[in-house]
Amino acid sequence: MELLLSSKIELSPLMIKKDRKNYIVEDTLSGNFYEMPKICVDAIELIRSGKTLDEVENQLKYNYPTEDVDIIDFVNQLIEFGLVDKIDGNTMPVHKNNEKPKGFEWLPSSVGRFFFNKISTKIYISIALINAILLISNPVLFPKYNDLFLINSAMINMLIYMTISLILLLIHEFGHVIAMRSFNLPTKLEIGNRFFFVVLETDLSQIWKLNPKERNVLYFAGLSFEQVILFFALLAKLFIPESDGLMVGILSVIIMDLFFKAIYQSTIFMKTDLYYVLENLSGSYNLMENGKNYLKKWIPFMKTDSSTQSFPGEKIYVQIYSVLYALGFLLMIGVLFLFIIPQISTFYTQSVGNLTKPIHSIEFWDGLIFFIQFILFIGLLTYSFIKKYKSNKKVRSL
Repeated sequence: MELLLSSKIELSPLMIKKDRKNYIVEDTLSGNFYEMPKICVDAIELIRSGKTLDEVENQLKYNYPTEDVDIIDFVNQLIEFGLVDKIDGNTMPVHKNNEKPKGFEWLPSSVGRFFFNKISTKIYISIALINAILLISNPVLFPKYNDLFLINSAMINMLIYMTISLILLLIHEFGHVIAMRSFNLPTKLEIGNRFFFVVLETDLSQIWKLNPKERNVLYFAGLSFEQVILFFALLAKLFIPESDGLMVGILSVIIMDLFFKAIYQSTIFMKTDLYYVLENLSGSYNLMENGKNYLKKWIPFMKTDSSTQSFPGEKIYVQIYSVLYALGFLLMIGVLFLFIIPQISTFYTQSVGNLTKPIHSIEFWDGLIFFIQFILFIGLLTYSFIKKYKSNKKVRSL
């Protein structure tokens, strides 16, 4: 279908609202969101008024004399996003999912508002500060790599850790879910990956319906729940006697896992919750992509994204992000050498030694089951990478 300057365009139902720097445009049928500058929003409004593309372009050139206006190129982008319904009365063959996002609607929004409100936000912040003080003032509480080894069995140690980590991960994600429901928004849980970690992810795509301040509540929700758990675990470890070795050991595993998760959140090169907070505070929604483009000056092999662009005033945020990007990577390397490698080495030594024992012995089966657990982890990680690769081939919105 030929697109001419004399053409008139009919767009999909759109909702537009002002954000920190630009505008968020919502396709109300598909639930997709797009960030656009004011000139694009003005173009949409002029198209909606029934003007021809020639009239729209001339009006924009008059209103924005310093801008390079190409209305045909802009409308082609709208067509690519599936936002054009008709051209000169002819219906466009648009292929998009017009089903409204769904998930967890059974959870009352009143439950969400109980956990996330103005008072609870202050409580969560206070608890996080207390946790930091407890860890700094009590070195015995600080996690060590060998906290993972409660007993002399690689299989059981791994099972305990995986169980505890999974429960804490579910609590973190349900923090996001409950926060989403506090604003009466739908959501769902998915499996994903960050670096070499298998993670659960809460669908926060509907977060763009909210203003920037409200979005931060949702980004911090999982961390807020984790800080409450960490607070009680630290207190319990302080007051439970050392003679209760198993309980102290389980508390140590909980503290270590939450410590790992806090470090992980600080590694903003993996688009963690804290990355999205930084993105939201700056109003720069391609911060990672623009940060990588900036870092390529010093890191030639850095993979960049030429499809993104910086908006005026973003440079300072991109520079700050680049520094935090590098610090996060160094932090992850530190955790890798101080915790993960020693733990893997200990597990490997235990399990390989057990596999040399007679097949009818408990030690042999302990080592074998550990390797099965490890293969399961690799399988989940592979699945998440394949899923991410397939999703990257699709057209993405915000």
